[in-house]
Amino acid sequence: MKNSASGIQTTHVGSLPRPDDVIELAARHQAGEAIDPAAWQARLAEAVVDVVRLQQQAGISIPGDGEYGKEMGQRVNYGAWWSYSFQRMGGLKLGAELYRLPPKRSTHDHITLTSFGDRRDRAMFSAAYNDPESGVSSNRGGPGMKLPVCIDKITYTGQDAIAADIAHFKAGLTAAGIDEGFMTSVAPGSASRIGNEYYKTEEELIFACADAMREEYKAIVDAGLILQLDDPSIAENWDMVNPEPSTEAYRKFSMVRVEALNHAIKGLPKDRIRFHLCWGSWHGPHVTDIPMRDIVELMLAIDVQGYSFEAANVRHEHEWRVWQEVKPPSGKILIPGIVSHATNVVEHPELVADRIVRFANLVGRENVIASTDCGLGGRVHPDIAWAKFKTLAQGAELATRQLWGN
Repeated sequence: MKNSASGIQTTHVGSLPRPDDVIELAARHQAGEAIDPAAWQARLAEAVVDVVRLQQQAGISIPGDGEYGKEMGQRVNYGAWWSYSFQRMGGLKLGAELYRLPPKRSTHDHITLTSFGDRRDRAMFSAAYNDPESGVSSNRGGPGMKLPVCIDKITYTGQDAIAADIAHFKAGLTAAGIDEGFMTSVAPGSASRIGNEYYKTEEELIFACADAMREEYKAIVDAGLILQLDDPSIAENWDMVNPEPSTEAYRKFSMVRVEALNHAIKGLPKDRIRFHLCWGSWHGPHVTDIPMRDIVELMLAIDVQGYSFEAANVRHEHEWRVWQEVKPPSGKILIPGIVSHATNVVEHPELVADRIVRFANLVGRENVIASTDCGLGGRVHPDIAWAKFKTLAQGAELATRQLWGN
């Protein structure tokens, strides 16, 4: 994994704006229409080559594939990073309503997760969440996400899909002359947030997801790409425990997910893996987010080299101070969000540079890669997303001059 030894590197979290025709094809497929697989893959191959080139032109030095192989059937979409896995794991029955799954009790520590619709943040701001014009609702323009229920042993069935994703991305990197890129994959903690009618305990379900998804993780690393593991559940589950638990109980609850993830990546080269933590990408108040200081040690317990996390939005920017006290182990790389998906305002390059320099002064300039808070695709308008990438790159150049004296 690249570090910033000679200048601040730039990257992002994963999801990028899709072309309109790619979104339309995905919507038709999700609606049950038969889509020619060869034509679909050919269009994805073209789109991925294009999106890698656009990232390069915007100044992103470590690009991704935009998550184009993860179907997004509407412009406003917060769930494709996760919902794609429903088609890549056997043993699932699709069709459960996102907000209708029953509460889940952890057999490990007696914490109960509410349904998604009963989050504490939603309860506090119910009028805003129920108003489709407020900008808060996470579904504005489509039928919404359907969650599966596990009815049999979970297996991995996405071999052809991940092989195609890898081939498209490597072709894009080659065409752009770029030697390093990353691909995302959902971590077991988030993959297991589904209904369960098969496994005796929630812990069994989580580890079953770990065993299945390991195949995808290994495919990405074996292809010579950087693997990014997405697991907002480490932070986001906090808002789904009602009433609010003790911090100690929540950390024990979350450690099961950390252990499952470490189990899934055991033996894989940690210097090819990074982890992404966030508090959920929807544009809500987030007043019930758990503080970073309460989960930073959980994040660092994940056995990878790089850690990506939100650090630019107005709910979490102040938490850079956590790193005044917590020092990551030697060789670890921090990948803080420097521009945010949570606002349409495009950050000024000087603000971007200030944010980068803060982290560099705390953990060493070579150990900081400038990124986004979360994926931009489906969260902000495409024109705004690309403007944010350009200002990220401009700010990284300013920070490089300040930190290296060039």
